[in-house]
Amino acid sequence: MIIAVDFDGTIVEDRFPNIGEPIADAFDTLLFFMSQGHKLILWTCREDTPGRKYLSEAVEFCRARGVEFEAVNENIHGHPFSHLGAKGRKVYADVYIDDRSQYPLWEMIGDLF
Repeated sequence: MIIAVDFDGTIVEDRFPNIGEPIADAFDTLLFFMSQGHKLILWTCREDTPGRKYLSEAVEFCRARGVEFEAVNENIHGHPFSHLGAKGRKVYADVYIDDRSQYPLWEMIGDLF
């Protein structure tokens, strides 16, 4: 499956523009998804700006904890929707994990798989 996951308020506590503390079970669950062959997309409103690399900081924060994303704010290269070339934040995924969603708690999400 392709799983799109938000960053602030979902993987880490929302402390934007800083990076908050990791949310309980978030990284363990993402690592489990990766071990099962699922593909992860980081799907966030963070962007790099001339003054600060907000998005790059988030990607590196996750990488330092073992989580690698197949794509960041775009469709996975080679996916049927990736050839459309549409710019925007809407990505194709089978599952979207976001603090605004119905299942924001990581322990509940892990139980769904």
